[in-house]
Amino acid sequence: MSPWFSFIISCLALSVSGVTAWLTFFRKGRLLITQPTVIFFGPDGSKFDSKSNKIYLRTLLYSTAKRGQVLESLHVALHRNESKQNFNIWVYGEKGNLKRGSGLFVPQEGVIFDHHFLLPEDGANFNFNSGVYKLTVIAKLVGQSSKHELASIELAISEVQAMALVKPSAGIYFDWGPDQQSYYSHIEIKPEVEPDFEQGRKS
Repeated sequence: MSPWFSFIISCLALSVSGVTAWLTFFRKGRLLITQPTVIFFGPDGSKFDSKSNKIYLRTLLYSTAKRGQVLESLHVALHRNESKQNFNIWVYGEKGNLKRGSGLFVPQEGVIFDHHFLLPEDGANFNFNSGVYKLTVIAKLVGQSSKHELASIELAISEVQAMALVKPSAGIYFDWGPDQQSYYSHIEIKPEVEPDFEQGRKS
Protein backbone atom coordinates (compact mmCIF):
# COMPACT_ATOMS: atom_id res chain seq x y z
CA MET A 1 0.00 0.00 0.00
CA SER A 2 1.31 3.44 -0.92
CA PRO A 3 2.54 5.54 2.01
CA TRP A 4 0.63 8.50 0.56
CA PHE A 5 -2.60 6.51 0.50
CA SER A 6 -2.14 5.54 4.16
CA PHE A 7 -1.39 9.15 5.03
CA ILE A 8 -4.55 10.38 3.30
CA ILE A 9 -6.69 7.74 5.05
CA SER A 10 -5.20 8.74 8.40
CA CYS A 11 -5.91 12.41 7.72
CA LEU A 12 -9.51 11.64 6.78
CA ALA A 13 -10.00 9.54 9.92
CA LEU A 14 -8.54 12.35 12.04
CA SER A 15 -10.82 14.89 10.38
CA VAL A 16 -13.90 12.75 11.02
CA SER A 17 -12.88 12.32 14.65
CA GLY A 18 -12.36 16.06 15.00
CA VAL A 19 -15.76 16.90 13.50
CA THR A 20 -17.45 14.30 15.72
CA ALA A 21 -15.74 15.72 18.81
CA TRP A 22 -16.77 19.24 17.87
CA LEU A 23 -20.40 18.26 17.29
CA THR A 24 -20.53 16.25 20.50
CA PHE A 25 -18.50 18.22 23.05
CA PHE A 26 -17.66 21.72 21.83
CA ARG A 27 -20.51 23.10 19.68
CA LYS A 28 -22.72 25.34 21.78
CA GLY A 29 -25.79 25.16 19.56
CA ARG A 30 -28.96 27.08 20.30
CA LEU A 31 -31.86 26.90 22.72
CA LEU A 32 -35.20 26.67 20.90
CA ILE A 33 -38.85 26.01 21.67
CA THR A 34 -41.65 24.42 19.72
CA GLN A 35 -44.86 26.24 18.90
CA PRO A 36 -46.84 26.40 22.17
CA THR A 37 -49.94 24.21 21.79
CA VAL A 38 -51.92 26.23 24.31
CA ILE A 39 -51.61 29.72 25.79
CA PHE A 40 -53.73 31.10 28.62
CA PHE A 41 -54.36 34.63 29.90
CA GLY A 42 -56.27 34.85 33.15
CA PRO A 43 -56.35 34.56 36.93
CA ASP A 44 -53.78 32.60 38.90
CA GLY A 45 -54.71 29.97 41.48
CA SER A 46 -56.28 26.52 41.67
CA LYS A 47 -59.73 28.01 42.32
CA PHE A 48 -59.33 30.32 39.33
CA ASP A 49 -60.38 33.24 41.51
CA SER A 50 -57.13 35.08 42.14
CA LYS A 51 -57.11 38.81 41.51
CA SER A 52 -53.63 38.56 39.98
CA ASN A 53 -53.48 37.64 36.30
CA LYS A 54 -50.88 35.32 34.78
CA ILE A 55 -49.80 33.83 31.46
CA TYR A 56 -49.56 30.08 30.96
CA LEU A 57 -48.20 28.09 28.03
CA ARG A 58 -47.09 24.55 27.28
CA THR A 59 -44.12 23.92 25.01
CA LEU A 60 -41.01 21.81 24.40
CA LEU A 61 -37.63 23.38 25.14
CA TYR A 62 -34.73 21.75 23.30
CA SER A 63 -31.09 22.29 22.36
CA THR A 64 -29.60 22.03 18.88
CA ALA A 65 -26.31 20.80 20.39
CA LYS A 66 -25.47 17.46 21.96
CA ARG A 67 -24.04 19.13 25.05
CA GLY A 68 -27.37 20.78 25.90
CA GLN A 69 -28.10 24.19 27.38
CA VAL A 70 -28.36 25.48 30.94
CA LEU A 71 -31.30 27.85 31.24
CA GLU A 72 -30.86 30.41 34.01
CA SER A 73 -34.23 32.14 33.77
CA LEU A 74 -37.29 32.44 31.58
CA HIS A 75 -39.90 35.18 31.37
CA VAL A 76 -42.46 36.62 28.97
CA ALA A 77 -43.11 40.18 27.84
CA LEU A 78 -46.58 41.18 26.69
CA HIS A 79 -46.97 44.16 24.33
CA ARG A 80 -50.17 45.93 23.36
CA ASN A 81 -49.91 49.17 21.40
CA GLU A 82 -47.44 51.27 23.39
CA SER A 83 -47.82 49.36 26.66
CA LYS A 84 -45.55 46.56 27.84
CA GLN A 85 -45.71 44.26 30.87
CA ASN A 86 -43.14 41.69 31.97
CA PHE A 87 -44.36 38.53 33.68
CA ASN A 88 -41.09 37.65 35.34
CA ILE A 89 -41.99 35.08 38.01
CA TRP A 90 -41.47 31.71 36.36
CA VAL A 91 -43.06 28.49 37.66
CA TYR A 92 -42.82 25.26 35.70
CA GLY A 93 -43.56 21.54 35.96
CA GLU A 94 -46.51 19.23 35.62
CA LYS A 95 -49.87 19.23 37.37
CA GLY A 96 -49.31 18.55 41.06
CA ASN A 97 -45.53 19.05 40.82
CA LEU A 98 -44.89 22.71 40.13
CA LYS A 99 -41.70 24.46 41.20
CA ARG A 100 -40.24 27.95 41.07
CA GLY A 101 -37.95 28.32 38.07
CA SER A 102 -34.34 28.75 39.20
CA GLY A 103 -32.33 27.04 36.48
CA LEU A 104 -33.05 24.16 34.14
CA PHE A 105 -30.84 21.87 32.04
CA VAL A 106 -32.25 21.42 28.54
CA PRO A 107 -30.85 18.41 26.63
CA GLN A 108 -30.87 17.87 22.90
CA GLU A 109 -33.90 15.59 23.31
CA GLY A 110 -35.77 18.44 24.98
CA VAL A 111 -38.03 18.81 28.01
CA ILE A 112 -41.74 19.54 27.92
CA PHE A 113 -43.41 21.36 30.81
CA ASP A 114 -46.26 23.65 31.73
CA HIS A 115 -44.82 27.14 32.17
CA HIS A 116 -46.60 29.73 34.31
CA PHE A 117 -45.54 33.38 34.32
CA LEU A 118 -46.77 35.61 37.11
CA LEU A 119 -46.59 39.32 37.76
CA PRO A 120 -43.97 40.69 40.18
CA GLU A 121 -45.17 41.04 43.76
CA ASP A 122 -44.66 44.81 43.79
CA GLY A 123 -46.33 45.42 40.44
CA ALA A 124 -49.89 46.39 39.64
CA ASN A 125 -52.27 43.87 38.11
CA PHE A 126 -52.43 43.73 34.32
CA ASN A 127 -55.84 43.76 32.65
CA PHE A 128 -56.36 41.98 29.35
CA ASN A 129 -58.14 44.62 27.25
CA SER A 130 -59.23 44.22 23.63
CA GLY A 131 -56.57 44.50 20.94
CA VAL A 132 -53.66 42.71 19.31
CA TYR A 133 -50.95 41.45 21.65
CA LYS A 134 -47.38 40.38 20.98
CA LEU A 135 -46.20 37.72 23.41
CA THR A 136 -42.42 37.37 23.57
CA VAL A 137 -40.73 34.43 25.34
CA ILE A 138 -37.28 35.45 26.59
CA ALA A 139 -34.54 33.19 27.98
CA LYS A 140 -31.31 33.91 29.84
CA LEU A 141 -28.62 31.23 29.52
CA VAL A 142 -25.89 30.61 32.06
CA GLY A 143 -22.66 32.32 31.05
CA GLN A 144 -24.29 34.73 28.61
CA SER A 145 -24.85 38.39 29.42
CA SER A 146 -27.48 38.95 26.73
CA LYS A 147 -31.01 37.60 26.67
CA HIS A 148 -32.31 35.36 23.92
CA GLU A 149 -35.73 35.72 22.30
CA LEU A 150 -37.21 32.25 21.85
CA ALA A 151 -40.55 33.15 20.30
CA SER A 152 -42.73 36.09 19.32
CA ILE A 153 -46.43 35.30 19.02
CA GLU A 154 -49.32 37.54 18.00
CA LEU A 155 -52.64 37.02 19.78
CA ALA A 156 -55.89 38.96 19.55
CA ILE A 157 -58.61 39.65 22.12
CA SER A 158 -61.94 40.92 20.78
CA GLU A 159 -64.08 43.53 22.53
CA VAL A 160 -66.63 40.86 23.47
CA GLN A 161 -63.90 38.68 24.97
CA ALA A 162 -62.40 41.64 26.85
CA MET A 163 -65.79 42.36 28.42
CA ALA A 164 -66.02 38.73 29.55
CA LEU A 165 -62.51 38.89 31.02
CA VAL A 166 -63.62 41.62 33.40
CA LYS A 167 -65.19 38.87 35.51
CA PRO A 168 -62.70 37.67 38.14
CA SER A 169 -63.36 34.01 37.30
CA ALA A 170 -62.85 34.31 33.52
CA GLY A 171 -59.80 33.44 31.44
CA ILE A 172 -59.03 33.11 27.75
CA TYR A 173 -57.37 30.13 26.06
CA PHE A 174 -55.55 30.25 22.73
CA ASP A 175 -55.31 26.79 21.12
CA TRP A 176 -52.92 26.21 18.22
CA GLY A 177 -54.48 25.01 14.97
CA PRO A 178 -51.79 23.19 12.95
CA ASP A 179 -53.76 23.21 9.70
CA GLN A 180 -54.41 26.96 9.65
CA GLN A 181 -51.15 27.76 11.49
CA SER A 182 -52.96 30.13 13.82
CA TYR A 183 -54.48 30.32 17.29
CA TYR A 184 -58.18 29.95 18.09
CA SER A 185 -59.37 31.62 21.27
CA HIS A 186 -62.22 30.91 23.65
CA ILE A 187 -63.33 32.13 27.06
CA GLU A 188 -63.69 29.74 29.98
CA ILE A 189 -65.21 30.38 33.38
CA LYS A 190 -63.59 28.60 36.33
CA PRO A 191 -62.11 25.72 34.31
CA GLU A 192 -60.15 22.88 35.87
CA VAL A 193 -56.60 24.18 36.00
CA GLU A 194 -53.31 23.43 37.70
CA PRO A 195 -52.79 23.52 41.49
CA ASP A 196 -52.31 26.75 43.39
CA PHE A 197 -49.28 28.54 41.99
CA GLU A 198 -48.72 30.47 45.21
CA GLN A 199 -46.83 27.42 46.47
CA GLY A 200 -44.57 27.60 43.42
CA ARG A 201 -44.14 31.34 43.93
CA LYS A 202 -42.81 30.81 47.46
CA SER A 203 -40.76 27.65 46.96
